[in-house]
Amino acid sequence: MQGNEAGAMGALAADCKFFAGYPITPASEIPEILSSKMFAENGIFMQMEDELASICACIGASWGGSRAMTATSGPGFSLMQEALGYAVVAETPIVIMDVMRGGPSTGQPTSSSQQDVMQSRYGSHGDYEIIALTPSSAQEAFDFTVRAFNLADKYRVPVIVLSDEVVGHTREKVTIPDTVELFDEKYRGLCKEYYKPDEKNIPPRIRFFEEHSVLVDGQLHDERGVRAGHDPVKSARAVEHYCRKILDNIEDITSVDRYFLDDADIVLVAYGSVSRSALSAVNKARANGIKAGLLKINTVWPCPVKEIKAACENARRVIVPEMNIGQYVKEVQRIAGFDKIEPLPSLGGVLHTPKMIFEKIAEVN
Repeated sequence: MQGNEAGAMGALAADCKFFAGYPITPASEIPEILSSKMFAENGIFMQMEDELASICACIGASWGGSRAMTATSGPGFSLMQEALGYAVVAETPIVIMDVMRGGPSTGQPTSSSQQDVMQSRYGSHGDYEIIALTPSSAQEAFDFTVRAFNLADKYRVPVIVLSDEVVGHTREKVTIPDTVELFDEKYRGLCKEYYKPDEKNIPPRIRFFEEHSVLVDGQLHDERGVRAGHDPVKSARAVEHYCRKILDNIEDITSVDRYFLDDADIVLVAYGSVSRSALSAVNKARANGIKAGLLKINTVWPCPVKEIKAACENARRVIVPEMNIGQYVKEVQRIAGFDKIEPLPSLGGVLHTPKMIFEKIAEVN
């Protein structure tokens, strides 16, 4: 099946019971598939008037007790940013599937890119942390979507599945298990301070219709949800909490795959569909006697700082291939130093070929 179809099936496997979205290339297969399958799962599908309404509907559905998801691409994701910030402040678990295409603006509707990497992290205003997963295959589109729902519920935060057109439209074998492990840690009893964090800085997992007295608001608030935007101490504590609950649990959240890194002189750092070409190039480099390795980033946000530093510290050169002008390479430079980092951008909707990456490896060797 295609990656988009696998993502939709992953949502159903993760017990998603609400989808609201607006058709947009190259993500349209996701709502198309869910529109025909959601009702059989006793769920609700809504085609909304736009992307703003879509994400807002998902926020309401989440508080109503349903696992909720929307799907979009670059221009629609831009429209969702204000409500994404609302979901952060209200600590609302939702999943957003962003199947990236070329931009800015309408850009390249039918071509691939990785140009939403920084938008996924910094798209809404204010200080906060976010979780973004980057599948590289149809199988990972399924697996990472399931994980996105679990992370969203566990940390009460919006989670982005940052796919791209190549992944979304690549058709390949997908193994779908009979059951998947689902996070289910509901608050027992009556909760009066429903934004009060536990020892891991995570608030209780509650919803409406569970007899709690719940106030949900987009302004900075105290642990009962009462507005506190006028109070610098409480406001600062709230913002710190939105960041700390992610950063304090970064080892549980982040995920990477390592290939041939033990003795690598040249290290590639890649994510999403580009990591497939990168791994092929690394294999060719090894066959030609070049000690190359790959760090495949599965969770671009929060940034896996420790893993990037460990992979790059002994390398002579580090290559970061991306389908953008050079976005995530700035994170790698920040962590591993500027001197040995080599960006390898590809624009215009063109996925790096293994040959293109191998030639760069050979050049810097």
